[in-house]
Amino acid sequence: MTEEKIRVLIAKPGLDGHDRGAKVIARALRDAGMEVIYTGLRQTPEMIVEAALQEDVQVIGLSILSGAHMALVPRVIELMQAEGLDDVLLLVGGIIPDEDVSALVDMGVSGVFGPGTNTEAIARHIQTTLAAAHS
Repeated sequence: MTEEKIRVLIAKPGLDGHDRGAKVIARALRDAGMEVIYTGLRQTPEMIVEAALQEDVQVIGLSILSGAHMALVPRVIELMQAEGLDDVLLLVGGIIPDEDVSALVDMGVSGVFGPGTNTEAIARHIQTTLAAAHS
């Protein structure tokens, strides 16, 4: 019996025009054995949640550099809840001020990862969190 790959959607919400970090994460998660779908730049929360539904992912990773995380993340969470995606892990990466991290976690974000985070730590977070949820 083969183990099913973890499916991850990496998205760039808002007006960010820089996606090198998102591509690095996507490659690292693929290297860790996950199936990664990258949506590209300038995605709306609606586009991201629709893609998550269509791709049947277990994880959504948002890469936000614009400073709009406190507006974009609550909207993504609202749409995820409306679509019944309560069991999908939501991760946020990018430029997130320390003072916003606990607010994002309180909203339901599973992990917040800033620049320089070890990519293996992100993959491990996904694997252990999903394993704990399914045990």
